[in-house]
Amino acid sequence: MLTKHFLQSSDVKAIASAAENEAVKHSWPVTIAIVDDGGHLLWLQRMDGAAPVSAHIAPAKAHTAAMGRRESKVYEDMINSGRYSFLTAPELHGLLEGGVPIIKDGHVIGAVGVSGVKSNEDAQIAKAGIAALGL
Repeated sequence: MLTKHFLQSSDVKAIASAAENEAVKHSWPVTIAIVDDGGHLLWLQRMDGAAPVSAHIAPAKAHTAAMGRRESKVYEDMINSGRYSFLTAPELHGLLEGGVPIIKDGHVIGAVGVSGVKSNEDAQIAKAGIAALGL
C-alpha cells in the first residue's frame, strides 16, 4: 500500500500568501484558486480590482491542471495547434495557461489556477505560490 501526500490547510495558506505577494509585487489584480488532487476547491481569493469572471476562470484552470496532471497551458497549446477535439474533453474547462499542478514525489497533490492578467503572468503567480512549499 502506498502513502498518499495531500495539501494541509497550512500548505494552502502558504501557497495563497506567496501567490498574492507575487501578484501585489507587480500590481496584478487576479483571482487565485487552489484545488486538491481531485480538482476540488480549497481556496479562492479574488483580489481588489480583479475582473468578476476571473473568479470562474481561475478555479477552472486549477481543476484542469489537477485532473489532467499537467499545466493547463498544454491543452491551450494543443488546441492552438489544431487539436480542437480537446474543447470537448469532459470535466476540463480551464484550457488556458495559468493552471499549474502541485507535484510531490512525482504525484500531483493539487493545483493552483490564476486569472486576471496575461496568461504567462497568471502562470508566474501560480508557480510563485507553489514555490512556497519548497518541493
